Amino acid sequence: MTGLRKQLIERIAKLGVEERSLSGRHDGFAALFYRGKPFAHFHSDEELDLHLTRPVIAREGLVHPPNSVVHPKRSKNSHWIELRLKTVADLDHVTRLVELTVTNMGA
Repeated sequence: MTGLRKQLIERIAKLGVEERSLSGRHDGFAALFYRGKPFAHFHSDEELDLHLTRPVIAREGLVHPPNSVVHPKRSKNSHWIELRLKTVADLDHVTRLVELTVTNMGA
């Protein structure tokens, strides 16, 4: 696990988010749960697929990465968005989006 992924997990654990790996998978895939409900998953240490609403995706100006390996043909109307973790700024941004997601899930 890379440092940024580990830092993200530590940050969001404070919000009540749980990371669950799937047995038998060793490719970095793991799901994130809040109050027993899945809302995101890691494709790898550097990529999180997060479920958001379309208005949040639009308001945040989020776009599907053009070089997506896992979901290269994802619809522009999808509620899922792939987020990359390569810098501390990315870590801060993804943390904020996860906080927004779990806040909306708790409402």
